[in-house]
Amino acid sequence: MLHGCIFKVVRQLVRHQATDSSTFVLERSLNRVQLLGRVGQDPVMRQVDGKNPVTIFSLATNEMWRSGDSDTLASGDVSQKTTWHRISIFRPGLRDLAYQYVKKGARIYVEGKLDYGEYTDKNNVRRQATTVVADNLIFLSDSVKEV
Repeated sequence: MLHGCIFKVVRQLVRHQATDSSTFVLERSLNRVQLLGRVGQDPVMRQVDGKNPVTIFSLATNEMWRSGDSDTLASGDVSQKTTWHRISIFRPGLRDLAYQYVKKGARIYVEGKLDYGEYTDKNNVRRQATTVVADNLIFLSDSVKEV
């Protein structure tokens, strides 16, 4: 039953190119990101070249793993890797809400899409940037909790 549902969803998302090379059929694609982490700095709002404003902040996610053969914490070293993500919000209501209420240390869930771009830094060097363009936020805490 579940297999049939998954097949229907995949069939609806993917359309193949027609056998005739002069005819193209549009196919849907998916660019979705889900992140759960802690905010690295209070958001800033920027407006570039008279375009729509954007709220920007960083979000840290952590990956943890244990070295060694045992499943207990005591018998292996625990390693952690922190990955920083640049979050941009363009949607007017969400952008303003995030700017006002997202604070450094808060735990939040972010949904959005990946966006790759280029910019020129202060030293006139071209750089690449990966951004998560958020279209949904869920506030999970107000600040970092002491344990």
